Amino acid sequence: MKSMSYAAVAASVALAAALSATSPAVRAEAAGLALAQQKNCMSCHSVTRPFMGPALHDVAIRYAGRDDAATYLKHKILDGSTGAWGTVPMPANTQLTPDQAATLAAWVLTLK
Repeated sequence: MKSMSYAAVAASVALAAALSATSPAVRAEAAGLALAQQKNCMSCHSVTRPFMGPALHDVAIRYAGRDDAATYLKHKILDGSTGAWGTVPMPANTQLTPDQAATLAAWVLTLK
């Protein structure tokens, strides 16, 4: 097993300290974006501009007033949707767990 160099250890400690100093909201935002990128949401969506699907910022604005917005979006993410944003359907995202879909929905709603 290779040992880490002093510089690598110092860099890891500095990164951990920087991340722990950030607010929970900043960490949640970063985690939401990372999950969206990992699960290929960004193949069809952008945060700020329409692409194949609507801009996630626009989704947040449209549904922000709903009391059940997070649950509604979670189900749209998991089950897919047709006709809500035009003619291009959003496929069901069967690769996501319900918890991942809830995380994504909550993150999207922060983008308003």
